[in-house]
This record gives sequence, structure tokens and C-alpha cells, in this order.
Amino acid sequence: MLCLAVSLGQSLEPEPVMVFPPEINLQAKGRQQVVVRHGLANGLTADLTREAVYASSDPAVAVVEQGVVRAQGEGLAKLRVEAAGQVVNVDVFVGAKPGNHRLSFTGDVLPVLGRAGCAGGSCHAKPKGQNGFSLSVFSFDPAADFREVVKDERGRRVFPALPAESLLLKKPTLAVEHDGGRRFEVGSPFYQIIHDWISQGMPYRLPGEPALEGISVFPGEQRYAKSAEQQLVVTARFDDGSTQDVTHLADFSSSDKEIAGVDHDGLVRVGTLSGEGVVVVRYMGEVAQARITVPTDRRFNDAVYAGLPRNNFVDDLAYARFQKLGLLPSDLCSDPEFIRRAFIDTIGLLPEPAEVRRFLADESPDKRAKLIDRLLDDPGYADTWANRWGDLFRPNIARVGLKSAYTIDNWIRECFAANKPYDQMVREILTARGSTHKVGPAVIYRTRREPATLTTLFSQAFLGVRMECARCHHHPNERWSQRDFYQFAAFFAETKRKGTGISPPISAGTEFIYHAPGGSVRHPVSNEVMQPTPLAGAPLATPAGIDPRETLADWLFAPENPFFARAMANRVWGQFFGRGIVHPVDDFRTTNPPTNPELLDAVAADFATNGFDLKRLMRRIMNSRLYQLSSIPNKTNAQDKGSFSRFYRRRLSAENLHDILVQVCGVGSRYDNLRRDARAAELWTTIMDSPMLESFGLPNASRNCPVERDDRPSMVQALHLMNSETLQAKLADKNGRAATLGQAELSPGQVVDELYLSVYSRWPSADERAVAAAAFAVDGAKRQQVVEDLTWALINSAEFVFNH
Repeated sequence: MLCLAVSLGQSLEPEPVMVFPPEINLQAKGRQQVVVRHGLANGLTADLTREAVYASSDPAVAVVEQGVVRAQGEGLAKLRVEAAGQVVNVDVFVGAKPGNHRLSFTGDVLPVLGRAGCAGGSCHAKPKGQNGFSLSVFSFDPAADFREVVKDERGRRVFPALPAESLLLKKPTLAVEHDGGRRFEVGSPFYQIIHDWISQGMPYRLPGEPALEGISVFPGEQRYAKSAEQQLVVTARFDDGSTQDVTHLADFSSSDKEIAGVDHDGLVRVGTLSGEGVVVVRYMGEVAQARITVPTDRRFNDAVYAGLPRNNFVDDLAYARFQKLGLLPSDLCSDPEFIRRAFIDTIGLLPEPAEVRRFLADESPDKRAKLIDRLLDDPGYADTWANRWGDLFRPNIARVGLKSAYTIDNWIRECFAANKPYDQMVREILTARGSTHKVGPAVIYRTRREPATLTTLFSQAFLGVRMECARCHHHPNERWSQRDFYQFAAFFAETKRKGTGISPPISAGTEFIYHAPGGSVRHPVSNEVMQPTPLAGAPLATPAGIDPRETLADWLFAPENPFFARAMANRVWGQFFGRGIVHPVDDFRTTNPPTNPELLDAVAADFATNGFDLKRLMRRIMNSRLYQLSSIPNKTNAQDKGSFSRFYRRRLSAENLHDILVQVCGVGSRYDNLRRDARAAELWTTIMDSPMLESFGLPNASRNCPVERDDRPSMVQALHLMNSETLQAKLADKNGRAATLGQAELSPGQVVDELYLSVYSRWPSADERAVAAAAFAVDGAKRQQVVEDLTWALINSAEFVFNH
């Protein structure tokens, strides 16, 4: 396979030089950043913007310096670009200069304040501002910013009679003391814009001034060689169809500086590692991204990828991404690895030795598919997946009472046991009404009592969007504003409650959730009554007498909804692979894009078109070759962190690890209010006195859902497995597995086989068997003690603690 590889550094025939934009249209005093690049036959692109030689055919119309074209006067000129031995000519059109060039706060001054850093979270956009001067984060509230600049403190920040004496100019130029330091120079373009605006009477918006609709960045997605550079161009789009280069006014940041960094002018500098990163671009509250792909140092022939074995469309789309990155997938995992992985991911247990023997002896080609089907029908599936879903909705008993907590937990388990369609589950939650002692989903409204808190929960759980920031201010990493937040919250304005309410620490009484007309949500700043509006949508009218939550549910499950199916498909994917295609799994945003957008869209579409069937979605994922890859990396994918070219090892969850330890030791644990043989996966509350569960990440019962688990290994966990008195007691129990094997008429080698099959779901190697069996021959060795010691040694290993 490697014989088909081509070095990316190899000299290949270059493609023609390309200039962006292909033609330039400017207004008076306008400017345009140019990008010059040429593609190589190996699929990569070289940026020549800073190497190119530029010339204008008519400097009276336009001049060019370091790739920036500036308008000088009305007319038509040619921009001559010479690079890589080629010449490209670009038309430059400059419109007529208006008789009186007017400036506005929204169109000219606010972008300058943003680029100068004044509207940043570390400066005047702090929650309480800076030294009495407060601006909105990323200029999301222009009207409030205008009042602050022009009218606050009796207008002391601007001086129309002598604009140069305005504090708005004197402080950022250090003419007077300024804690934020110098932000621009006297006479600079930024200075002149603010100066002229003040002298023109400080208009907020000009008559007929177009409104900003969004921004785009070029190039939006591209493959780069290591250590390459790339100039970005940011273009603003307005509602009158016009566009404007705002590269010099935009803010740039990198999601992964090891992959690529970016400076304040939009120049990307690629690092020396392979992988993918994102450059986030912000301008006036709008956000865009440039995806940076850095392939490995070797490129493989198309025939290599065409010949890779694949099981379904998941593999097709994953391999397409691998090819862009220069990755090859790891080998197929072994049968012992697969059966252990599949059992843990579906029912949260290990296969028993007899099950492992049967599976390893089975030579049928479809034995993995058959095992998947059987596991998804196992009763343990519902408990395991209900436990995982409980992290989203499991309430604090101190707030809702024991019976209410049990009611919602039981409802979740019934849903997974019946394989209830996911859209039906969510509709029952969104439109819940009735007693919190009888209707599981109604309990959510007992603990989340305000439209705002319901908004943060449901947007994160069902849309994969974290809206908490937008409750107080414009989201710093996304387009969502306070208005978006409270318009969504308005869907819950007519949700009412009656009954005993919340009275911690008892809260034992029942409460009834119902709908009744009346009630509203107001914007916390403007006090405007908000109309129920979905994210990125138009207001939705609800007929009189109908619960607005029903309208929200209809929108949520509509085929054109861009959030719902993708959010759940990604959440389920994350459970099987240890991370989502978008990660964290419930943090969809422009600044956190999917590592494989085509794959996520395809999995989500398959989920939606097949009735939101969760088991079918899981079956599709588990049957893919991608899920069945080995966790052992090859030479191309050792650095892969998010493309799934190998299986990512991950530590077992607290409940899974506890149940597996019980299974391996053969001795159960007792839980209050549960039957004697209950598993940790059946717990309906996280209020537990269990050092083992706590050390391995059992969520804090006092935290509001959804909760995020810390799945990182720690020294505390290792010490617990080595020294836990409870675990030692289970190993030494007279009715446990160690005692049974110690008394069984088996040879030492057979006992070792049984232990390895129980703990690792595989046969021991010849060396492992020999070393372990030798422990039985030590003078004075007691057979059961040896079995206990061997079991202890096996469970205190990464192979046991990790799903791999």
C-alpha cells in the first residue's frame, strides 16, 4: 500500500495562478484585500499574496500596496498581478464619489471600536464595563453602544465643536491617560473615521443605509502543506445585495494554534503537525470560519482508498475525509476486542467466558452483525442507555422529591425498553402536562421553573446549542443574541404549575403541570414582549387555545429543521466513539464545526428518514467498519484526534466499571431502594455513598442537568482500584468467582484461561499463561489466594479500565 504513496514535497506541475476576487468593485475610499494563490497537482495550494508583484494601470483610479487595493477616484483600471512566472489582470471598478461622504455609527464607527479592541470581553465589554464606559460584547447591541458613546455622562465622550478634543479620540491615542493603552494613532484611518463622524453630527444610521446580513471568509476550506501561510479575506454582505471587504476590521482567532495560528491581519501560519483546525472570524456580531486541513507528509493513490473494505455509507464518507488528510484507517479490531467493545457500549457489561468461547469459535461471516442485533435486544440495553440519558434530565432529589425523581427515571427506562421513536420521546417532554408523581416528563418542569431555564436545557439537549451565554449578552462564540434567547423562551410562557411547589430539602408533594393562556416573556433590556420564535427562524403563530409548546415541537421535528436530527445523531455517535463528530456533543456552533460535516449530515438524515429509530441508528453505527477499527494506530493516524481513523480508547464510566467489577468478582453490591441483584446502571439517583463511583466520575447530585462527566483517568482512580477495601472484600468473598475457581477441578492453565476470558474477553498469550500459571507452583501458595491476586493484577491494568 505504501508503494502508492507520493511525497507532498515532490515537485509537480502547478496549476494557473488565481486571484481573488476575480474582479474588484469599490466605492469612494473603499479598499479590497487581494489573495493570490496557485494550486499544485498534489491537491495543495500555495499562497503567493506576499510574494506577488502588483501594479495599477491607473493610479488616479486605484493604487495597490502589499496586496491591498485602495480607491482613489472614479473610473476603471487594471490590476496587474505577477506571480510564479505568470501574469493575471483583474478589472478594478471605482464608483462615483458622493458629494458629501457621510459616516454612521453602525456602519463605520462601531466596526472601528470593535477592531480596536474596545468591544472585547477584556475591555469595555466586561459585564460592568471599564471605568464607567460599557459596550456590548462584539457590538451585538448597537443602540445601547450608541447611547453609551453619545448620550451617557451627558455626552462627555464626544465634543462636536472640536472633535479632536473628544475623549473617544484622546483616550485611545493616549492624549490622556488610558488603562487600555494606545489603540490607534492620531491621523490614522481609524482616527479619521471617528473624527469625521463626530464632526458630521454623530448620526446613528444613515437614511437608506443597508443592514449587515452576514459575513464570509475566503478561502473557507483548504488543504495546506506544513509551515504554509495563507492570507484570508473577509467579506460583509448587506441586505441591498452589496458587499464590502472588512478584513481590516475583522477579529481572528484559532481553535488549535498547534495546527495553525492567525494574526490580527488574517494571515494564517500553518504549524508542523497534521490535522484539522479552524480559524474563527468575527465582525459586528457575525461569525464565520475557515477550515484548515493539514494532511500527513504522504499522499496515497486513489486506488488505495477505493480498495479499502467498507460496510456502509459511514465508511464511504469517513474514507473521503481520510483521503483529504492523508490518513489510512487502522486495521480491523480482533474478535475479542469487538465482543468486549460491543458488550460495554450496548449493555454496560462484559461477555461471560462461555459467550466469548462461542463467539470466537463461530466462523460465520455475519457473526458481528448477529451479535449487535442480540445485544440491542438484551434487557440490559435499556438500563445502560437510560442511565446515560439520565445525565441530561435526572433531577436533584432535594428539589423535586423522591417520588418525582423515580417517576422520570422510570419513564426514561420504559422509553428505551420499548425503543420509542426519539421524536415521540421529545414531544412528550416538550408538551408534558399532568402530575409529577405520574407523568415522568412533567418532573422536568418541576425543577426547571422558568422559561429561561427551560430554554437553556432544551436547546442544549435537543438542538445541541448552548444558549446560556445569550441569556445575559450576545453569545461570544456564536450568532445568538439575547433576543434569540428570549424569543425561544417565549414558547414556555404559558406553561403553568399548581400544587406544593419546591420546598427543599423535602419537596415530597406532587405538582401539576398544565397549559393556560396568558403569560409572556419580556426582553430584559428593552422590556419588549417576545414572540415565540425558533432559533434561526421566523416567529411562529400558535392558534388560540393551543399550547405554544406544540408549535415548537412541530418545528423541531420538521424535515427542514437543521438542528434536531444532527444533535441526537451526534450524541449517540459520541457514546460509541468517545467523542462526537461535533465535540463536545452538545456544543454545535460556527466556531466548533464538525470534523466531518458530510458524515454527520448523512447519519442524521438516515436517522430522520427512518422514523428516529434509536436502535436502528445504533445498529448502523456499530455495523460500520469505522466502529470496528482497531485502537492501535498506524504510521499515518497516530496524531488523529477527531477523524475516527482508529478507535479512540476511553475509560469506562463509573457505573459501567462498577457493574463490570461486580461481574468479574461474582459478588454484588447493595443499593437502597433497589432489588438485591440491581446494577449501578439501574440507579435512579446519583445521591450515593460510594467512593468508587465518585472517584470514577459519578455526577454530583446537587448539580443541574445536563451534567458533563470527567472521563479522564486519575491517580485517585488507580489508588482506589489497588487499595479499596470493598473491592478486596469482593475478591475474597467465599461465594465469589475467585473462590469458585479456586475450588474447581481445573489445571492452573485452565484457571488462567478462565480469568483472561472473564476480565479481558480474550485468551491469554502463551507467555501470559506460563507466567500466571507459575504462581500456583510457588511454595506455600494457596490456590484461592493466587486466583485473587491474579484477578487483582488483571483489573489493575489499562486493558481492563479502558474500552478499546
